[in-house]
Amino acid sequence: MKAVAFNASARKGGNTSIMLEAVLAPLKAAGVETELIELGPKPLSGCIACYKCFERKDGKCAIKNDDMNEHIAKIIEADAIILGSPTYFADVTTNMKSLIDRAGMVTRASGNLLARKIGAGVAIARRAGSIHVFNSINHFFFISGMIVPGSTYWNVGFGREPGDVEKDVEGIETMKNLGENIAWLLEKTAK
Repeated sequence: MKAVAFNASARKGGNTSIMLEAVLAPLKAAGVETELIELGPKPLSGCIACYKCFERKDGKCAIKNDDMNEHIAKIIEADAIILGSPTYFADVTTNMKSLIDRAGMVTRASGNLLARKIGAGVAIARRAGSIHVFNSINHFFFISGMIVPGSTYWNVGFGREPGDVEKDVEGIETMKNLGENIAWLLEKTAK
């Protein structure tokens, strides 16, 4: 079993990363192979609606000038996908939006490759807007036919400066509970 998490923050090792690590910790403890991918500030191109992915059906995007095909390959091989984004003007970052759009198109074009995989979203905000981020990520999971586990609260954390989310005790606990629920679900759905 494998879980991959994507941090769409431009700040590597910041609040979004901290929360994603809190989700991954119970998965590691349960023996699940985990990986955290930091998208960082390097831009990912958006989908250009060329529909080459529907022509080729090979699990790859036609755009080759960024790391997206590596990310898509990681998503396809994973059993659980965790997407984390800070809140930028009440929505996901541009890199998260690019990941959702391009991975979504490619996996749908190649036979709905995400169907019945586990998906979990994590949103970080200074004060507000995180629920819209959480919803944007979940809409991607739902349209992809994925299984979306819950936690003990919405999967959001609060903090602005790197490390601030560590003071969000309820947020950290929510992430840990989310990780435990993903581990339980992976065990129950393992073939």
